[in-house]
Amino acid sequence: MMNLEKNTESKSHLKAVGQALFVAFLWSTSWVLIKIGIRENLPPVTFAGLRYTLAFFCLMPLILLKQNHRMELRNISSFNFAQLTILGVVFYALTQGAQFVSLAYLPAATLTLLLNLSPILVALISNSFGSESPTKYQWTGIFLSATGILVYFYPVSLPTSQIIGLTVAIIGVAATSISSLLGRRINHRSGLSPIIVTTISMGVGGLLLLATGIFMQGLGQITLNHWLMIGWLAIVNTAFAFPLWNASLQELTATESSVINSTMMPQIAILAWLFLNEPLTAKQIAGIFLVGIGTLIVQLSRYLPISLNPFRKQSVE
Repeated sequence: MMNLEKNTESKSHLKAVGQALFVAFLWSTSWVLIKIGIRENLPPVTFAGLRYTLAFFCLMPLILLKQNHRMELRNISSFNFAQLTILGVVFYALTQGAQFVSLAYLPAATLTLLLNLSPILVALISNSFGSESPTKYQWTGIFLSATGILVYFYPVSLPTSQIIGLTVAIIGVAATSISSLLGRRINHRSGLSPIIVTTISMGVGGLLLLATGIFMQGLGQITLNHWLMIGWLAIVNTAFAFPLWNASLQELTATESSVINSTMMPQIAILAWLFLNEPLTAKQIAGIFLVGIGTLIVQLSRYLPISLNPFRKQSVE
């Protein structure tokens, strides 16, 4: 009987790993599709707004068709709704908008390298508010990531367009870090289900992006192929992928999900090389490798047992 239960748990865990890896791959392909759309003159902010607004309308039926979700939606407090609104503005309008705009100026691998620094910034902010200094493991990860950035960009000789892209990307990194902290707080303390948090915040951010994009950039010349691309990004890579990722998190540990999520950076670099004609030099590959290792060290150091992480502070009770 115990062997049967262990086998069932093992299969369930393997299924969750497979789901998470599949979602990471889908999200990696998003970068290629976004870049293709932008190259074909889709207005970046409008493009982002169409993706997330359509995804929002795809997710709403999942809420409206379930009585417990409808009740939860009706009973959201004004405070929680305000938090979801802020999350939507920061995570979707600012973060995703910055990502789409940055891809209009930067190679996909460059942007994903910069965004991969977000967990490091989150760790630094969390430690600051927690009145704790980063551990020696975290400082090691930060040093490796900083070295990786220097290796990737050295010698610094960027055209004006890429400087614009880097500026927007840095704003995106900051917004990603803030939204990560805010998202954790809402998910842990609001008592709301993940589907409600995702859908409401996505609706707020997506509609804001769409309105801003149409006002500032217009709709552009959207062809049938563009609509198919937007539909795939909205339905498959967003409305389908987000719940699948959340489902996998019910089985995976935080360490496992961090490692799987980190596979996106090399995947994006490879896909950009294959489909966007954005090859990388040996120096840039080395930089990406260092940033990836450094980020993993920062993310995983807090999950190491104290016996394996002698630098972590022990709490005094």
